[in-house]
Amino acid sequence: MSSNPVFRSGNLAVITGGASGIGLALAAKCASYGMSVLIADNNSANLSSAKSSIKGKVETVEVDVSKVSDFEKLKAKVEKDFGGEIHLLALNAGIGLKGSWEDSSYFHKIMDVNLFGVIHGLNTLLPLVTSHSTASHPSSVIITGSKQGITNPPGNAAYNASKAAVKTLAEHLSFDLSKSSPTTSVHLLVPGWTFTGLSGNDPSKKGEKEKPKGAWWPEQVVDYLEAKMEEGGFYVICPDNDVTEETDKKRMRWDREDLVKGRPPLTRWREDYMIEAEESMKNMKI
Repeated sequence: MSSNPVFRSGNLAVITGGASGIGLALAAKCASYGMSVLIADNNSANLSSAKSSIKGKVETVEVDVSKVSDFEKLKAKVEKDFGGEIHLLALNAGIGLKGSWEDSSYFHKIMDVNLFGVIHGLNTLLPLVTSHSTASHPSSVIITGSKQGITNPPGNAAYNASKAAVKTLAEHLSFDLSKSSPTTSVHLLVPGWTFTGLSGNDPSKKGEKEKPKGAWWPEQVVDYLEAKMEEGGFYVICPDNDVTEETDKKRMRWDREDLVKGRPPLTRWREDYMIEAEESMKNMKI
């Protein structure tokens, strides 16, 4: 039994992107506590595998998070089959693509899933999370961001922009719900290097690639998330086997100081600032 009342037997968890990676690990954790779990994903093979691999009360539904109509169908299922109450909503679905400044489809695909997949989820499902939340029976919203949306490394502008926008949305949601539904907690999950489908851990191709030593397993991320939720933390900035919490904080501080000190953007990766950045972060006190 979890000491967090959101992870309570009989509660409902709805998880987008829940058929693999971090979403699947979260689904398994919720089911282990006796929660009902509704996994939404666009990969039918992974949905089937998830349903068979998790012991407990698990249902699946094929959803394209870029389509608000699919979320309306998901909402209707929650209302029909689960009494219209969501206790844990995890907006976790995301994709990673590479493209150029001339490729508008690259920007649209990234934004449609990574950003509007969150917006659509909040537009349709948030009332089912907040309407029943009380001090004795609270609810939670988890939104999956990325360190690339915070420290903004060069190389994938659309992905970084989508995750930066997700961070902003989550921050505003936390502030607004602190007034309108104070018993509904909001958590921005920012994984470190994690062995998921985006990094080669494809559930349909088991054993084809070993986990890199520096990466965490999705289960480690979810355990860390649960611990931070228990502490009441909004920002869940996960370390990994290569990057410590202290290193993350130093990188974030250096990035913010580009703005505060009037430096050019992304100085951590500019040749004329690289040595200064490394030395400054090495001596930085956190």
